[in-house]
Amino acid sequence: MARKIGPILDDMLTAIGGIESAVTGKSRADFEKDWLLRHGVQRGIEIVSEASRHLPEPMKAAHPNIRWAAIAGIGNVLRHDYHAISDKVIWDVIRDELPALKRALEAMAGDHKD
Repeated sequence: MARKIGPILDDMLTAIGGIESAVTGKSRADFEKDWLLRHGVQRGIEIVSEASRHLPEPMKAAHPNIRWAAIAGIGNVLRHDYHAISDKVIWDVIRDELPALKRALEAMAGDHKD
């Protein structure tokens, strides 16, 4: 059974909001030395990644500037190759990828009513 879109978008936006709150006022150095912060952010990214897999392809296609395959893929890295994940990569995702993704998800949520 397919999941409803509204809760998927809510899960993703909630995870992104949590990540934003957690890193506000923090530097990459702060992130790197705080085990709980790093792992909390990684878990938030895992949630975003997994939830993104349940969005319909036409919704994703309406936002071609978002790297949907990379979003899905980073969850696999965090789950299976966690020992090889780079703090720099995660910090770059937070800084460079999440703001655009959040805007796209907010637009999707505004266009979709479950």
